[in-house]
Amino acid sequence: MKSKKQIRDRIAICFLCVAIVIGLLVVSCSNVYAKDIWISAYYGGWAQGCGYVGNMQADKIDYSAITHIIHFAIKPLPEGFIDDTTLCITPENSAALIKHAHAAGKKVLVSVGGEYTESAFLSATNSANRQKFINNLINFITTRGYDGIDLDWEPVTPSSISQVTTLIVELRAALDAIAPRPLLTAAVAWEPDLFAQLQDRFDQINLMTYDLNGNWLNGSWFNAPTYDGGYWFPASGPAPSANGLVDMFISAGLNPAKLGIGIGFYGYVAKGGNGTPTGGVTAPGQLWTSQPTKTAYTYYDIMDKFFKPQNYRYDSAVGAAYLSYDMPGSSEDMFITYDDELSIFEKVNYVRKKVIGGVIIFQLGGGWRPNVPVPDNLLQAVKDAVMQTENQDMVPSIPILNSPSNSAAGISTSTTLEWDFSAGADSYTLQVSQSPEFVEPIVNQDNLTALSTALTD
Repeated sequence: MKSKKQIRDRIAICFLCVAIVIGLLVVSCSNVYAKDIWISAYYGGWAQGCGYVGNMQADKIDYSAITHIIHFAIKPLPEGFIDDTTLCITPENSAALIKHAHAAGKKVLVSVGGEYTESAFLSATNSANRQKFINNLINFITTRGYDGIDLDWEPVTPSSISQVTTLIVELRAALDAIAPRPLLTAAVAWEPDLFAQLQDRFDQINLMTYDLNGNWLNGSWFNAPTYDGGYWFPASGPAPSANGLVDMFISAGLNPAKLGIGIGFYGYVAKGGNGTPTGGVTAPGQLWTSQPTKTAYTYYDIMDKFFKPQNYRYDSAVGAAYLSYDMPGSSEDMFITYDDELSIFEKVNYVRKKVIGGVIIFQLGGGWRPNVPVPDNLLQAVKDAVMQTENQDMVPSIPILNSPSNSAAGISTSTTLEWDFSAGADSYTLQVSQSPEFVEPIVNQDNLTALSTALTD
């Protein structure tokens, strides 16, 4: 390790003659890092509208933050046909996305498949329909102007392996006949041996390292943790994690440079349940006697409907954020798991240190918050993390105080301070003083890993 660098940036916040300073403690490492990594971002067609309320049009995407964009998704249909309407991959939406992405020099793939599509894939790729299905896929990407296909066959069960293999081999051959050569990527969760055997057919093999908090654990867990943190579940053993899945695929013979891991722009609210140390579920690793409800929410809904700074927690051993609500009784207790700026930096840093290929984001619209100062703060966190981990000696940016605003007046002396993430910061130091020279600060808190803290009187 190189020596720690402490960077103090004094930001005067004047309210009731109180000034606030935020400082950063930065750790610079000498590890061998992967230099060029991919950031492949899924973008749901529904975010553009078409039977849904579109919340993020294609012109709002910061294409400089990504390397590839994957339009999600068309679906296989029986007899080899394609459904491009259910998830709003209309000709108009395709044209808008491709126009803006290509203007920024970024390639656009279309995803085929998605959750619970195995049955439809089996019909579309049987011996009678497979060639028609491949022809329809090729025609779709060439007529609309896509640069490749992302295969998302979910789930891949042992009985499907023969058809999956044949489809991949023949689809790759069909794509190779096109100039310029389109990309072929895959979103996968299991079957490491299968994808190790087929890896030469793919440009990227991205592990869906989210939705790892399944009920089979019989306990509370994170949606998208980087590490298992030493947690153990009696029903299944070590807690699932991105690192565990990466190691599984590498052990099967998959080239690390072909692998990516997932960042979720969504999370889960687990509520209620019984039998935990707090009654209901409030934290990771809690075993229950009766299961809580679990509901998926976009990042913007989690922040708008549930986030309170005093309930924020960060598990540094796992590399994941959560909200903890221990309410009277058990029915209103909540454990809310999601990716935030800190966990995103951990994931990008992991990709560098593990020397794997990159990350996928699912999905951009889930992180779009047009009513806040930085509407795409999660995507900006990805961009900052990539820049910071590329150059470990780069000085991080000054953290910006979000609440209260700089120079705000009339603020209560009991308030919560919130500031922006600064990529590469190991921790933050907060000082509060009645003197602009910060003589004998009345508050001097260091080793803060959260992005907020509450002050009292």
